[in-house]
Amino acid sequence: MEHLKKSLNETYSKTVYPLIGHSARTAEVLLEAFKDVDGGQTADMYGSGSVIEDFQSRMADELGKESAVFFPSGTMAQQIALRIWCDEAGLKRVAYHPLCHLEIHEEDGLKELHHIEPILLADKDRLITLEDVQHLDERISCLLLELPQREIGGQLPDYGELEAISAYCRSNGIKLHLDGARLFEITPYYGKSAAEICALFDSVYVSFYKGIGGIAGAILAGNAEFTAKSKIWKRRHGGDLVSLYPYIISSDFYYKLRIGRMKQYYEEAKELAMLFNQCQGIQTRPEIPVSNMFHVHFKMSMEQLEPLLVDVLTETGVGLISYLRETGDQSCSTEVHIGDRYSRVPKEELKEAFRLLDEKIKHAEIAETE
Repeated sequence: MEHLKKSLNETYSKTVYPLIGHSARTAEVLLEAFKDVDGGQTADMYGSGSVIEDFQSRMADELGKESAVFFPSGTMAQQIALRIWCDEAGLKRVAYHPLCHLEIHEEDGLKELHHIEPILLADKDRLITLEDVQHLDERISCLLLELPQREIGGQLPDYGELEAISAYCRSNGIKLHLDGARLFEITPYYGKSAAEICALFDSVYVSFYKGIGGIAGAILAGNAEFTAKSKIWKRRHGGDLVSLYPYIISSDFYYKLRIGRMKQYYEEAKELAMLFNQCQGIQTRPEIPVSNMFHVHFKMSMEQLEPLLVDVLTETGVGLISYLRETGDQSCSTEVHIGDRYSRVPKEELKEAFRLLDEKIKHAEIAETE
């Protein structure tokens, strides 16, 4: 059949009911954010002006920190945060998870630009524990924790473990930095406010294009001395664009629109994970999500599974997933994150898509053994 030749991503983009995220990343996202903006509003200029200063002040309050700075990217913000803590301690050594964003997605920026040595804590398939931190063989200036740990399905430590790590770091002169790209998305699971979680950390980064769904941009927050230094490094990194207001206005708009929906996204993620787990040869990680995102693992080769998924998406119009990543000869996976789209999918259509997927996988397995 002709549709079998189509890629999964191409098929997903044409489904009536895509499940993932908020919407397609088109110019409409920017147009929506600006639809009620006064055309005479003054832009920010090199980090100054009410549009950026007011947003920074409100985000500092939301995160329970003394001060906050808006950055065009989280990559820039986090490298700068670690550089500041290393300079303060006079020690260019930090620790983080082996699958930390800085280690696998930033072309060694921390090492090449700042000459900072990372110590990789824990096995790549599990979270960092208090015991890992206590058994560090070398002194570090800063420990970075990512909540949730994206590359292993968005797992989270028990809150008591998190408090214990924080207390240990403070008693041993180790700064604790939060990679909170998805911070707002974990507040329902912990039953804590963003400020309560951030109180355990000396500095925190949050993203405004992930769960919030803005165009781009990040906030870096901490005490006033820390953020003052971050502004200098922001200029050195070329992050002080003449104006950042398109990012700030969209961040503000979508933050206000979606911050109250995080519990809804979390509950919907748990519902969706349950549907995946009811299918033959499919398992989510975590089995029960702890935020609005999780990974889906398939016990089937990508080559064999993709045409089955293309069939399901084409026949039902429900976009279950948009891509697959090979993890072995007979296994593959994908990442799912829930936003505004999920609630628009009729439940009967959703259940039919999973029924059909389960049926096709079972038939494929039977054919394989014959």
